[in-house]
Amino acid sequence: DPRRDIRIDFVGGIRGLGELEKRVNSGEMAVAFSLHPTGLDELMAVADAGKVMPPKSTWFEPKLADGLVSYVLD
Repeated sequence: DPRRDIRIDFVGGIRGLGELEKRVNSGEMAVAFSLHPTGLDELMAVADAGKVMPPKSTWFEPKLADGLVSYVLD
């Protein structure tokens, strides 16, 4: 289960590729993967289909204040 596996770590988007490279070069991690960000249209398509995305597969900037979310629904 990727949500509980101690061998898997998440490096947030703001830390960038340099952080991934640093962790691999130091030996802290054996391998690193950087994935293309999920677009809002892709996220909405998954939600509209009633599906769930994998843990940590979305990253959006800037972060909205906790509890403050605004979105105009059609």
